Amino acid sequence: MTLIRYLTHPQVRIDPAVPVTDWSLSPQGAARVAALAGSGALAGTRRVIASAEVKAQETAAPLAAALGCAVETRPAMHENDRSATGFLPPAEFEKVADAFFATPETSVRGWETARAAQARIVAEVQTCLAVHQGGDVLFVGHGAVGTLLWCALAGQPISRRHDQLPGGGCCFAFTPGCAPQTGWAPMEQLWQAPPQAGATLPPPPPLA
Repeated sequence: MTLIRYLTHPQVRIDPAVPVTDWSLSPQGAARVAALAGSGALAGTRRVIASAEVKAQETAAPLAAALGCAVETRPAMHENDRSATGFLPPAEFEKVADAFFATPETSVRGWETARAAQARIVAEVQTCLAVHQGGDVLFVGHGAVGTLLWCALAGQPISRRHDQLPGGGCCFAFTPGCAPQTGWAPMEQLWQAPPQAGATLPPPPPLA
């Protein structure tokens, strides 16, 4: 059975002078990706599908190269659109992000709403999987939209309590038609230890 993983990019170089969509991985983030690429943990993966943002591309490219496949770029897999505010200092960003998840129907300071971002990422995943022809699939993207995808798949209300772990570079897995069986786990758990145990979730509702 096809295993589908959603992986977020790990740590980035934060530069207020550069658009967030153009941020690159930090040395720590790049090292984590290199370790995953060399681990063999993704053996069996036949497709690597990534957001067009630089940090996602820099995560996907080494993994695809190690697997012998090309990166399929899907611009609509981008992170929630925060261009209305641009870079925000960490403390201020966290407050706005909290409001983003807490009021999913509302645009917080001009950001894309959580509901719209969720519909967008779900549609992209559906479109990609509709033409899949075998092998495991790796989606490489971002924490907020990844969390919104997890909530949709798990049949859970949008909530930041389902957010990824600090530092990014986290993943969850699911199979077609089934909810994820765990929450986020660091990418290192793919080869260093079994996934964290988690309660079985109820079957997800239709995504369309």
